[in-house]
Amino acid sequence: MALRLGDEAPNFTAETTEGTINFHEWLGDSWGILFSHPKDYTPVCTTELGTMAKIMDEFKKRNVKVIAISVDPLDSHKGWINDINETQNCTVNYPIIADPERKVASLYDMIHPNALDNMTVRSVFIIGPDKKIKLMLTYPASTGRNFDEILRVVDSLQLTAQYQVATPANWKEGEDCIIVPAVKDEEIPSKFPKGHRTIKPYLRYTPQPNK
Repeated sequence: MALRLGDEAPNFTAETTEGTINFHEWLGDSWGILFSHPKDYTPVCTTELGTMAKIMDEFKKRNVKVIAISVDPLDSHKGWINDINETQNCTVNYPIIADPERKVASLYDMIHPNALDNMTVRSVFIIGPDKKIKLMLTYPASTGRNFDEILRVVDSLQLTAQYQVATPANWKEGEDCIIVPAVKDEEIPSKFPKGHRTIKPYLRYTPQPNK
C-alpha cells in the first residue's frame, strides 16, 4: 500500500556515506527530510545535492536532519560527492543512503512502475519528531526541486504543530496566519493576544504567534 500523509515513516537500517544508521534512531527527536535521486552522476540531482549542502545551516537551525538516497552503491556515492563539491562549490555535509538492493526505495514507494526498475522517483519526505510523514512531494526528472519551498514548508509545519493556525497561500515566515476553524471566536483573545481580523466567519487572520 502506498504511503499517505500521517503514516509512520517506515524504519530501516542502511549503509550511508557517514556510516550505518537505523533511521528512526538517527532521527531521534528531530524533524527529518529524506529526498531521493534516480541515479548518481545525474546533472539535475548534482545541482540539488549542492544546493542542499549550501543551506544546511538553515535546516539545522530548525532542528531538521537531512538525508539523501539513491539505489547506487556506497563507492559510487563517494565519487559523486567529489563531483558535487567541485562543480557546485560546496561541501556535502549530510549522509547519502546506499540502496543497491532497493529495500528503502521499495519501503517508500520510490520505484515508478513505468520506469526502469533500478530508478527511484525524485521524492521528498518531511518527517516529524513523532516519525509521522508530514509532507510528500514527487518531481519529474527534468525539474530541479525548489529548496526554498521545502524550507518554507518546514517553517509552516513547525508553526502549525505548535499553534492552532494554518498558513495561507504563498505564506512566508513572519507573515499573518489563519486561525483554524476549530478555534471559537470567544477563544481568540486568550489564544491570540496579538489581535486578529475577520474577513469571513471562516477566514480569520492573526499575526504569526511566535514572532
